[in-house]
Amino acid sequence: MTSALTEIPLTTLDGRATTLAELADGAALVVNVASKCGLTPQYSALEQLAEDYGPRGLTVIGVPCNQFMGQEPGTAEEIQTFCSTTYGVTFPLLAKTDVNGAERHPLYAELTKAADDTGEAGDVQWNFEKFLLAPGGEVVKRFRPRTTPDAPEVVAAIEAVLPR
Repeated sequence: MTSALTEIPLTTLDGRATTLAELADGAALVVNVASKCGLTPQYSALEQLAEDYGPRGLTVIGVPCNQFMGQEPGTAEEIQTFCSTTYGVTFPLLAKTDVNGAERHPLYAELTKAADDTGEAGDVQWNFEKFLLAPGGEVVKRFRPRTTPDAPEVVAAIEAVLPR
């Protein structure tokens, strides 16, 4: 069973039309990313999650966003080159996307309805905010930007939604 969230039209960084259902046939960790942010080193831990948990059904999906102090100014090609050469990123990246405001992408209009552990929903706070989706597309956890991808609570949440 899939949710409406998994059927929202998306565009990959290389311009191909897709959906979350096509990108992730299991659980997904959707993260708004940026190349020139103090949190950019989180790419390493995201790639490690993709490598460690990909075989068990997790897909990490990076969503470049330039809404936070212009920290993702590059073209699609520049973003792809930076991610692959600097951090060895192999997980899928979407086209540059607005996650807040009047031009917020429909994906983030849905994701931001989910509350974090303090009960707060609403706008993405900064680059590298993470949304964990269970297989089928239900948002099960929201992690704020400073929670690293390899934090125990993130790993435990991923483990909880993956098949044993």
